[in-house]
Amino acid sequence: MTAMASLLSRTLNRFHRDERGTVLVELAVVAPLMFLISAGVLEFGNLIHDKLLMEAGLSDGARFAARCNSQLYTNAGLAAIDCAKIATNIAVFGNVTGTPPARVFGWQTANVTVTIADPTTCKNAVDPTTGTVLYLSTTSQVCIVTASGTLAYSGVGLLSLLNLGPITLNASHQERLIRF
Repeated sequence: MTAMASLLSRTLNRFHRDERGTVLVELAVVAPLMFLISAGVLEFGNLIHDKLLMEAGLSDGARFAARCNSQLYTNAGLAAIDCAKIATNIAVFGNVTGTPPARVFGWQTANVTVTIADPTTCKNAVDPTTGTVLYLSTTSQVCIVTASGTLAYSGVGLLSLLNLGPITLNASHQERLIRF
């Protein structure tokens, strides 16, 4: 028994001092965690990128709608234009005709709403609760254009891998309506 115990003790001591393969074991433990963190950073970056593209499109569309005046075209003898439709095309596609590709993959004109205020329904330019002047206005009433949109974020797959539900991105932009 003592010979067997001595042999076992020597084998265990040799195994305890041997460091071959430790890097492989450490890599096997750390690599999945680093891969998951890296994939999460890429997914989050992609999500933020899509959100920024949405916001830029809505800003462009609202800016166009705020300066578009279909009445001006009608009075000049030209065909009346649908400012809201053109603004929606600009928001989603970046052009007036609505020619693909969209700014963000999967974004459609049905996901964007451009509301051009009717001059009879303009908002009060002063917030009644705080007294803050809104829209840097010198008048009591200000007409605004609102462009808002949603996008069902599809992502690069990490969210579905983690069994997280779909994410819907929402954005909105307002501009003062300019009538000339």
